[in-house]
Amino acid sequence: MTALKLPLDGACRCGRVKIRISASPLLTMACHCRGCQRMSSSAYSLTAAIPAEGFAVTEGEPVIAGANKEAGHHFCPDCMTWMFTRTPGLDFFVGVRPTMLEDTGWYSPFIETCTNAKLPWAKTPAAHSYDTFPAMEEFDGLIAAYAASQV
Repeated sequence: MTALKLPLDGACRCGRVKIRISASPLLTMACHCRGCQRMSSSAYSLTAAIPAEGFAVTEGEPVIAGANKEAGHHFCPDCMTWMFTRTPGLDFFVGVRPTMLEDTGWYSPFIETCTNAKLPWAKTPAAHSYDTFPAMEEFDGLIAAYAASQV
């Protein structure tokens, strides 16, 4: 794994919407829920929880789409790449799909969620695993543990 070098730019598949992160993630995750499996067309989705002030759309206008528009999933309006999520009520971070970024060598999921829907062959190197989602009161400890693991 390589070190994260900031700022880091990224784009959707067609390049119409561009993003930049300028802050280190609070936490990295893999979600195995059926919704993420379907939206990502994969075994799980990946997320880097970037502090809101460390995230910017630098070009283009993403649209909110998906089966659950209230979840705040943002896509490129042209290629429909799922780029990031702004979850209502959790405004302090943006859930960026790290595969949108130019460098992904630094990324590894620290926690995995919804393993109750995990495909039998799907494996991650996550240090913490949850059948559903961690309780809200667990996140401060997980964020602190992730920060400690990055030094």
